[in-house]
Amino acid sequence: MRIIVLDTNIILDVLKFKVDLFEELKRICDFEYEIKILDKTLKELENKPNAKLAFRFIKEKNIKLINSKSADYVDALLLELPQDYIIVTNDKDLKRKLRKENRPIITLRQKKYLILENVL
Repeated sequence: MRIIVLDTNIILDVLKFKVDLFEELKRICDFEYEIKILDKTLKELENKPNAKLAFRFIKEKNIKLINSKSADYVDALLLELPQDYIIVTNDKDLKRKLRKENRPIITLRQKKYLILENVL
């Protein structure tokens, strides 16, 4: 079972562009997976537009939390996760760092579909 971790911006982007995240993940992932977010993602979402919608989305979809012991930002914590975790993000800087480490990532393309990169 693979772990897919959602970055803050991807949650906001799929809601903004009305992309069915779960259908897209089913389409591109031919393996079993569990979707999670970092606990710090909830803190990051608090001051964002559509925060209430994002919190409802997380609750309704029963997305589990990964508790972090560090006070780092979400991006730094995502980079510290195990190498086989798949990070879902639209953050340009984070994508560049993940690609540099040849880590598996999922990104949103053309505001309507997801693509999977570097998965083994």
